[in-house]
Amino acid sequence: MTNQITMEQTPLNSLDRCDRCGAQAYVRAILISGGQLLFCSHHAKSYAEGLKPVAAVIQDETQKLANQAAK
Repeated sequence: MTNQITMEQTPLNSLDRCDRCGAQAYVRAILISGGQLLFCSHHAKSYAEGLKPVAAVIQDETQKLANQAAK
């Protein structure tokens, strides 16, 4: 039997900032090594392929942008 770690994901909010540019973060990458990275939508797309092999979980909340635009 394998042990599986379940990580509770808290929603991102306006205080969460992109590690690359400082804009509001909409994507959280929890790394296999234990750290985390936060990205705006633009930088999340830019780094998506590189994140896949090193991320345990990618929390994508970019749908919030579409919801804001629809209002």
